[in-house]
Amino acid sequence: MTKDNQNNATRPGLALAGIAVSSTPRRVSISEWIDQRAGTFFITPAVVLILIFSIFPLVASLILAFSRVRLGGGGYKVRFVGFRNFEKQFFGSEQYHFLGKFTEISLMGWVLILVAGAGILWWLYKFCSTRFNLLGFVGRSITASMAFGLVLMLAATLLSGNRFGTLGVTLFYVFVGCAIQFGIGLGLALLCSQQIRGKTFFRIVFFIPLMITPIGIGYAFRMLADTTKGPFSPVWQWVGLGEYSWATSAWAARSFIIIADSWQWIPFIFVILLAACENVPRDHSEAAEVDGASGWQIFREITWPQIMPVAASVMLIRMIEAFKIIDLPNIMTSGGPGIATESMSLHSLFAWRTLDLGQSAAIAYLLLFVTVVICVSFFNLIVLQYVRKS
Repeated sequence: MTKDNQNNATRPGLALAGIAVSSTPRRVSISEWIDQRAGTFFITPAVVLILIFSIFPLVASLILAFSRVRLGGGGYKVRFVGFRNFEKQFFGSEQYHFLGKFTEISLMGWVLILVAGAGILWWLYKFCSTRFNLLGFVGRSITASMAFGLVLMLAATLLSGNRFGTLGVTLFYVFVGCAIQFGIGLGLALLCSQQIRGKTFFRIVFFIPLMITPIGIGYAFRMLADTTKGPFSPVWQWVGLGEYSWATSAWAARSFIIIADSWQWIPFIFVILLAACENVPRDHSEAAEVDGASGWQIFREITWPQIMPVAASVMLIRMIEAFKIIDLPNIMTSGGPGIATESMSLHSLFAWRTLDLGQSAAIAYLLLFVTVVICVSFFNLIVLQYVRKS
C-alpha cells in the first residue's frame, strides 16, 4: 500500500465521498503565521517591561537583603552576610524597632497565647482528620505559624503594657483601618443603591476623595487636626482640647492617620460595592418584603450572599494597598511620636535614607512575606471556602 493510500484509509469518510486527500502539508504564509501568534506578539512588550521593572529589582533587592553595602568614594562594597540583616530585626539591636519591646508577658497575654494556640492546633487537627492533602497542610502550617507568631508579639507588647514596633503598627493600619473602611463603604453603598432622591449627587461627592493625591490628603488632615491654628481650632477650644497635641500621643496619632486613610479609601470600596449591590435582582428583595422579611433578614439572606465574592475581592485589594502605607505617616507625623506611627514601608525608607541598604531590603522582604502569607490565607480561607460552599 502506498503512502497516499494509507492516508486515505485513515480517513474513510473522505474516501467514500470521493474527496482526494493530499499528503503534502500546506505551507503557511508569513501573514498567517503572524496572525496565529498575534496574542504572543501583543503580550510580549508587557512581559518584557514586567521583567525589567519588577523581576530585576526584586532579585537585586534580595541580593542586598543578604549583604552589607558600604558606600564610599569612587564606588561601593558589597559583602555577603547571610541572614544577619534579618536576625538583627528579630533578635538583634533592631528588634525593638521591628517587633517591639519585650519584657515579661502579663497574665492576659498568657491567656491569649494558650487560647490562640489551642484554637490553631484544633484547626490543623480538624483539617488533617477530614480532607488532608500535603499541599494544603503545608499552606495551613505556614498560616498557623504566622498567626501564632503575631499572637506572641501581641501578648508580649500590647497586652503586657509594652510598645510594639513597625510590624504591629502596620497590622493596626491594615486590620483596623480596612475594617472601618469596609463597614462605612458597605453602608454607603447600601444607602445609595436604594430609591432615594439625589443619590447621583451623593455618588459623585463620595467619589471625590479618591481623586486626591495621598500627599495632599496628608497635609490637609495635618492642618485640620491642628488644635491651635487649624480651621477647627475654635471647636477644639470649645470642647476643652485647645492645648491638646495629638501628635505627641501614640494612639491619637495612629487614630488620625486611620481617619485620613479611611477618608481616602472609603470611596474605592463604596464604588465597587455599589455596583455589586445594584446587580442584585430586585424581585428577590421585593418577594422577601411581601413575605414579611425585615431589612436585616433581606441583607443577610439575599444581598450579602450575592455581593460577598465582590466584597472579598475588594477587601483583598485594599489589604494589599494598606500594607504599603507610607505617605500619610510620613507627612502627618514623620513616624512619630518616636516610632509610634511608623509603618514597615516607612521603616524601610528611613533605613534607606541612612544608606543602610541591606537593612532596608531586609525590611522590604519581611513586609513582602507578611503581605503574601496574610493575603493568600485570606483568599484561601474566605474566598475559596465561599466558592466551594456555593
